[in-house]
Amino acid sequence: MSNPTGKYSITMPRDIAEAAKARSGPSGLSAYVAAAVARQIERDNLSELIQVAEAEHGPVTDEEIQALRDQLQQAHQQQTHGGSNAA
Repeated sequence: MSNPTGKYSITMPRDIAEAAKARSGPSGLSAYVAAAVARQIERDNLSELIQVAEAEHGPVTDEEIQALRDQLQQAHQQQTHGGSNAA
């Protein structure tokens, strides 16, 4: 592993711990929990970034979100079809 590790004691509901243990597979519970915490940190960072952007530029509208989804879908279709439908 490239990053140094540390040993920590955490407390969580037993049912969540057992479900995580059952799903952790060969990498083990520690790796499963570390990956989950890393994803949560990414979400927290993204949420903070969104808050800063919205404070500066205002909230993103539903119409803007749909327009971007449409652009992504069109780009995906172009990739899937070999780019033959270039816009």
